[in-house]
Amino acid sequence: MLAIIILQSVALSKIGAAFGAAIAAFAAAFGIGMIGKSTMESIARQPESAGNLRTAMIIAAGMIEGAALFAIIVCVLVLFVG
Repeated sequence: MLAIIILQSVALSKIGAAFGAAIAAFAAAFGIGMIGKSTMESIARQPESAGNLRTAMIIAAGMIEGAALFAIIVCVLVLFVG
């Protein structure tokens, strides 16, 4: 009986890690999409500030990618180590 409970908890942790990785990837994609959308709208309103906005957009997208990569690495570690 104890072995069945342990196997079920291991399976649930792997399912949870897979869902966590998927949610992190979708959230990063949504966030970068929103950044791109907002930047394009801002450039359409004020074309002379395109250079500054583009730089800020790239920095923000990089920060989102870093956070998403960290979340996915944690989920992968749970899959293979836990």
